Amino acid sequence: MTKQDTQKRSEEITQNYFQFLDRHIADVVTGKVTDFMEINQIASELFVSHKHLTDTIQQETGHHPCHFYDLKIIDQAKKMLKETNLPVAEIAKILTYDPSNFSKFFKKFTGQAPGTFRKT
Repeated sequence: MTKQDTQKRSEEITQNYFQFLDRHIADVVTGKVTDFMEINQIASELFVSHKHLTDTIQQETGHHPCHFYDLKIIDQAKKMLKETNLPVAEIAKILTYDPSNFSKFFKKFTGQAPGTFRKT
């Protein structure tokens, strides 16, 4: 495999990972699936090893795959907070979080509690 082929494959794996996350998070939100998958499960779905997926995403983006997973969950939470009247606790449950853990998780990424974010 040439260096160019390797680069194309790395880009393809990265793109497939992001597309998979979008579909998977949508499936969780709609209730099609009940839990978020672990990175190793996602790697298996993409037909690569956990290590290869992690190494590829880090090489392509400079960040661990979990970083993007968390950001996409936060983006979904923000959207739900702004576009629905669902209570924060309900949004947390939909996103498979305990409400207090969800608030900590949300605040870690945004600097605001979910309720505060909703009001801004």
